[in-house]
Amino acid sequence: MAFRTIMVQLDIDAIAAPRVAFAWELAQTHDADLIGFCAAEGHFVMPKGMEDGAAQAIWCQVDEIEGRLNCLKEEFLCTVNGSDRASWRGVVGNPTQQLALNARASDLIVVGPPMQDFMIDHHRTVDAGSLILSAGRPVLVASDTLAPFRPESILIAWNDTREARRAVVDALPFLVDARDVVIATVEGGGEVTCRAGVEDAQRFLASHGVKARCEVIDSRRSAPAQILLQIGQQIAADLIVLGGYGHSRARELAFGGVTRSVLQAGSFHRLLSN
Repeated sequence: MAFRTIMVQLDIDAIAAPRVAFAWELAQTHDADLIGFCAAEGHFVMPKGMEDGAAQAIWCQVDEIEGRLNCLKEEFLCTVNGSDRASWRGVVGNPTQQLALNARASDLIVVGPPMQDFMIDHHRTVDAGSLILSAGRPVLVASDTLAPFRPESILIAWNDTREARRAVVDALPFLVDARDVVIATVEGGGEVTCRAGVEDAQRFLASHGVKARCEVIDSRRSAPAQILLQIGQQIAADLIVLGGYGHSRARELAFGGVTRSVLQAGSFHRLLSN
C-alpha cells in the first residue's frame, strides 16, 4: 500500500507556505502527487431594514473569497516550484463539506492543528472532528509547530473497533518504515480479551513487515487519554495513530474522550481514520 495522492488543506485567512512545505516534503518522500485545497463561504447577517443591500453584500464577500483563493493558489504553486506533480483546488463553499467531498481524489488529507471549538468560524475554517467523520480518508493532523515529519517512532492507540482497524490499515505506509511501533490498549472488558485483540493486531502488522510491541494498560491507573499521551512522550512518538469516531457534533467524540484529547495534543502529529 502507498500514498499516491496527498491533499493539503489550507486556511483562507492564514499563510499557506509552511503547511504546503510540510505536505510537499511528505509527498516527495512517498513519491506522491500533491493537491492544494482551500474553501470558504460567505456569511451575511442582514441588519433590519437593509434588504436592498443584502445581495450586494453577499457578492462582496464572494469577491473577497475568490481574491484570497487566487493569492493562496499563487503561494501554493510558488512553494512547490510549479511542479507538475502539484495541482490546486479553490472552492467557494463550506470548508468542511467541500474538503470531505474533494477527499475522493486523494489517499491522505493533511490538515493543520485544529482550533478550539469557540474559535472556529465554520464558514472559513475546517472542523477537524467533523472532517474525520465524513471524509472517508485518513486525516493527518500536523503538530502545532509543523515539525518535520519523520515517523520513526509510532504509537497506535488500539481498541477493538472498526475505526481502529481502519486506522491501522491506513497508516501502513508509515508503519512499514518505522523503527519502533507500540500498540497500546486500555484494559476494559478483561485482560485476557483485551490482550487477545492487541496481539491479533500485532500479528496482522507482522504479516505486513511491521515489527510492533504491545502495551496493555490498566485503566485504573489514570484516564486512558492521559496514559496514552504519556506513552507517546516516553517513546518520543513522531506519530499517534487512532480511530476517530462519534455520533454528532453535540456529543463528545467516543473512545472515552481519547479522540478529542489526542486531537488537542498539539505536540504530536496524529493520523485519524473513521
